[in-house]
Amino acid sequence: MHIVLASSNKHKVQEINDIVKSMGMDIEFILPPSDFDPIEDGKTFEENSFIKAHSAWELSKSWVLADDSGLCIDALNGKPGIYSARYAQTPALRIQRVLKELEGTENRNAHFTCSMTLLNPKGEIAYKVEGICEGSIIQETRGTNGFGYDPIFLVKGDTRTMAELSEEEKNLISHRSIALRKVLDFLKNK
Repeated sequence: MHIVLASSNKHKVQEINDIVKSMGMDIEFILPPSDFDPIEDGKTFEENSFIKAHSAWELSKSWVLADDSGLCIDALNGKPGIYSARYAQTPALRIQRVLKELEGTENRNAHFTCSMTLLNPKGEIAYKVEGICEGSIIQETRGTNGFGYDPIFLVKGDTRTMAELSEEEKNLISHRSIALRKVLDFLKNK
């Protein structure tokens, strides 16, 4: 079974296909048509997830899975949140901005959130779910794996940042993995 992943991020497609393989399922996620370019103007992760899913469905008329995810920091009232990927021009500048905004702050609790929407070939919502990975923000970057805010996100219950985990370890605990496993369980039991 092929499912269109409403994303132009090849790394995300690979990460999701790796998780699917680890579960032994016969599903492959593929990129949407090249003219996929939704306007993410929702106010929540869930709204943006649906916008992306619907945009990809309009182009493909097939099963579509979309996710919207980001970093939510308690002391910043949930920021960067839905603006995580647009908080600054580059990943390094986004990390710099977060660290600057947290200077002198004791409460560094944070979590990654991932909202997923699965549409059937009729364009109807077949399933929607959220995955959360708890942690905190450290004061300097550590690790070279992963992407985005991974080098400053200390995983709750671990001494390592998300960027210090192997891809396999990350795929067991990440917000995207938690949400995706729920979607895959739904598909398996359907």
